[in-house]
Amino acid sequence: MKHLGLLTAVSIAALASVPSPVSAQQKTLYVAGYGGSFEKTIRDAVVPAFEQAHGVKVEYVAGNSTDTLAKLQAQKGNQQIDVAIVDDGPMYQAIQLGFCSKIEGLPADLYDAARFKDDHAVAIGLVATGLMYNTKIFAEKGWAPPTSWNDLKDPKYQKQLVIPPINNTYGLEALLMLARMNGGSEANVDSGFKIFKNDINPNVLAYEPSPGKMTELFQSGQAVLAVWGTGRVQSFANTGFPVDFVYPKEGAATLLASACPVAKPNASPLAATFVKTLLDPKLQLVLLKDYGYGPVLKSLVVPPELGKMAPIGERAAKLYTPDWTIINEKREEWTKRWNREVER
Repeated sequence: MKHLGLLTAVSIAALASVPSPVSAQQKTLYVAGYGGSFEKTIRDAVVPAFEQAHGVKVEYVAGNSTDTLAKLQAQKGNQQIDVAIVDDGPMYQAIQLGFCSKIEGLPADLYDAARFKDDHAVAIGLVATGLMYNTKIFAEKGWAPPTSWNDLKDPKYQKQLVIPPINNTYGLEALLMLARMNGGSEANVDSGFKIFKNDINPNVLAYEPSPGKMTELFQSGQAVLAVWGTGRVQSFANTGFPVDFVYPKEGAATLLASACPVAKPNASPLAATFVKTLLDPKLQLVLLKDYGYGPVLKSLVVPPELGKMAPIGERAAKLYTPDWTIINEKREEWTKRWNREVER
């Protein structure tokens, strides 16, 4: 993993706070979060120092947000997970279902958008959902870079487009953006479904939720255009693969990568400590550089060479923030409709 020059092993170790007497109370801390390159970043930059500082073993359970929420629901009354890291939509559901406990002592300089009600969760990074394209293939074919969500309908991309399904936040936000552009809203997504069914489906190679498989489809040359987030695209670009991220002219949607300590009897205080470790300024810069996350701390100074893709400054201010209260009430209904009408 590539680190910033000043982020030596010593400075990364400083991300973990001073060892606490509570450390001995729990031998293993279970953290459920995103897989792929995000998992590698956490395993490399956070886990070793945290384990050493607190005398605890951290077990990382990788899965997408809906998988983690499903685990929390399945384990209700006997929670095995200590920390959940999920997208903001599922996080609102987790809070509503009582799965998250209050976090004491959050940084005073958090952006308001990073805070959840009663501090039962906190955003650890700001992501934009937009378009990813293969710059090399576009150049070879003489294609102009995509600029609009409407480009997903262009027949020249037939069977070369990859979009996550709507049980994934990226796919769901693509549906919402297309609905909003055509007179709809969170309360009425009919136009978005119609466009997916009639105009976009012929171009879709796969509705793919797995980050690993998404990158494989691009590496094999089968896919040239996708709906994805700045974090995933930045991480993929860091490998040297020729991809870039586009903020569509109609707007990009915001996604908050979020974390909460799981509420359960005799919960370990180390769960909240782990969550707050993810907000340390040094790690926020690592997440920006290696994963394209917009920082959630107002006081953090971003070096000029970082944040080429991340939603920072004006880009962040222009993002569309979905109304998850409405969405979560409709999400199960929409998923069934998606499976019936779109991803048959």
